[in-house]
Amino acid sequence: MTAEAASPELETLVRRAEHVIPREDLATRLERGKPLRVKLGLDPTAADVTLGWAVPLRKLRDFQDAGHLAVLIIGDFTARVGDPSGKSETRPQLTKEEVQGYAHSCLASLMDILSEDNLEVRYNSEWLEPMDMGDILRLTARYTVAQMLERDDFSKRYRGNRPISLVEFMYPLLQGYDSVAVAADVELGGTDQLFNLGVGRDLQRAYGQEPQVLMTLPLLEGLDGVQKMSQSLGNYVAIREEPEVMFGQLMSMPDGLVGRYALLATDMTPDEIAEVEAAARTGGPEAGRAKRRVAARVVAIYHGRAAALGAEAAFDRQFKDNQAPDEVPAAAIPPDAIDGVAVYLPRVLAELGLASSRGEARRLLSQGGVRVNGEQVTGEELPLDEVKGALLQVGKRRFVRLTA
Repeated sequence: MTAEAASPELETLVRRAEHVIPREDLATRLERGKPLRVKLGLDPTAADVTLGWAVPLRKLRDFQDAGHLAVLIIGDFTARVGDPSGKSETRPQLTKEEVQGYAHSCLASLMDILSEDNLEVRYNSEWLEPMDMGDILRLTARYTVAQMLERDDFSKRYRGNRPISLVEFMYPLLQGYDSVAVAADVELGGTDQLFNLGVGRDLQRAYGQEPQVLMTLPLLEGLDGVQKMSQSLGNYVAIREEPEVMFGQLMSMPDGLVGRYALLATDMTPDEIAEVEAAARTGGPEAGRAKRRVAARVVAIYHGRAAALGAEAAFDRQFKDNQAPDEVPAAAIPPDAIDGVAVYLPRVLAELGLASSRGEARRLLSQGGVRVNGEQVTGEELPLDEVKGALLQVGKRRFVRLTA
């Protein structure tokens, strides 16, 4: 189908997608006028929903808004197996209790993005847990080891003589069987899920169903600018993070990711995305202003425009005007930093984790990077009376209220 012949609905639904396989099948199904069953499976392996998870979730919402049924599968069974996608080593398995806790924590956050209308929520333990050995053997008979080794991460580990457990071979089959169980018309996932989604398509064909259309979305890089956003790597932004914290986190993104975040985490138009991407490439103040636009739009999506404006103002108070945030953690002055009536600041900074060592703390002091009650401090000792209850600031972002 040519771009000229494509329907507006199709163009909206495939926007930002990396793969649509086969695109003509999606067009044909849309032309039938029957609501599609659009599947997205998420394994609850952590408590938060991140901006990375939000990419396919927001696409699922696009399908809902177009009148289609979102089939959200909470992988409470597959999470215990562990998705090997993109992994170079065998992934540790989670317990049933751990998975249930994560599922409970993240489900409410998922509903911050999805509509309660046109929604079917399923747990794949519903059909996977009752399987007996006969069911498992019939399922495994549908796929060969050679087919599994076509998967890039498996083939690399096999060539490198690194272990691949049979449990990991099961994961794509179990995820694929989810598509059979819910009779999916379309399945969404990240680009790292393309193989798994294809297994679902193959299994549907083997079980006599019309094979689903595969749609993958780009993976959002984390704030480190290197690896995909992941809670286990600590490079993520949670969608339920406080507005001020979310804004500050996003302001720390590398300049080279401004366009990616604008594309995948906001509702910016193509022209707006091009503007902030061009500004970020120039660096300096222009890049900073581009980050502000993106950060404000992300905060507005999850907290509203007023909260975004407030978060930006709070950021300026803290980082431009050197004012403390509204809530500052308290910490006791380490006893061994007190010598009579004096406090040795390098030991305070090192023991409270505000500097990596006393040597690093002395460097921060000598370079003017430490303030007590807003006043720059360069000496290594202060009277105890001046330090008790004082606001200690290191750099622009770290604040601690010192207590005796």
